[in-house]
Amino acid sequence: MPFLRQDDYLPPLLFRNTYVNTIYPSLFRQVPDLLYQRERIDTPDGDFLDLDWAAQGRDKLVIVLHGLESSSDRGYIKGMIRRFGMEGWDGLGMNFRGCSGEPNRLLRTYHIGETGDLDWVLRHVLSKNQYREIVLIGFSLGGNVVMKYLGEQEERLFPEITKGIAISVPCEVMSANEEFNKWKNWIYMRRFMLSLNPKMHVKAQLFPDQYHISIPKPRSFDEFDAAFTAPVHGFDSAEDYWMRNSSLTFIPQIKIPILLINALDDTFLSPACFPYALAEQSSVFHLMTPRYGGHCGFYTPGKRNVFWSEEQAWKFVGSSLRLRSATA
Repeated sequence: MPFLRQDDYLPPLLFRNTYVNTIYPSLFRQVPDLLYQRERIDTPDGDFLDLDWAAQGRDKLVIVLHGLESSSDRGYIKGMIRRFGMEGWDGLGMNFRGCSGEPNRLLRTYHIGETGDLDWVLRHVLSKNQYREIVLIGFSLGGNVVMKYLGEQEERLFPEITKGIAISVPCEVMSANEEFNKWKNWIYMRRFMLSLNPKMHVKAQLFPDQYHISIPKPRSFDEFDAAFTAPVHGFDSAEDYWMRNSSLTFIPQIKIPILLINALDDTFLSPACFPYALAEQSSVFHLMTPRYGGHCGFYTPGKRNVFWSEEQAWKFVGSSLRLRSATA
């Protein structure tokens, strides 16, 4: 049975409040000593993806995926890349379509189960013939993408990909949406809608022959996914979109070691997002459910500017590297 540690993370008293631990790092964390070089690549369907590299010319690479309406510039992405960089790894922050500071070219954008763009990025990276080991890490929406991708590719996964890590993931999307609709999350819902709705209206103006807005001002994911995500990306309904893209159903197909870290106080998550039974039955699926952490928070004081989640991610990867070295 993979490890199930619950009490490793004990933040300062103030950060045992889930809202403080979620909001403070999101708004105020800085990682000034990590510098990116941006690369833009074209996609097969005529769009583009912006990749932010922190490269040292090494042969190991961590690719980190952000959450909904975020970007690779956020502190939690930079912090993770920086932690692996301290161990001599190259880092790559992948921006989803329309999240890099410039609208993407097509009507379609990204969603919680869009794995084709990740596959394209991996093919681009591997074409460089530089990396012998790649680790995929995703936060929230990006974590769902990582786990779904690894499950989809069970028999076709690139051999260079050796581990996956997912943090703060609503891996059962339908029930997580029900949880997110509760009053306790109104401040987060409002912020997401203030970002998503204007993008929807821009798409309607740019592509009037392809898309018509059915709900002018969505107030929830239910309404937004019904009005935009589902019809634009080929799903029958919001419910169809949620059911077909929940990474929970893909976890049993994953063949490489995968770590999921979901905090018990994460207000974004439903009980189904803590799949203890799957972890108990699997030899590769590892689950950590600390009491505190919020959503993509895990604030940790200290001069190193390394958060608990970043340290756990490195331990998950680094421990196997040390084991392989010892048995070589």
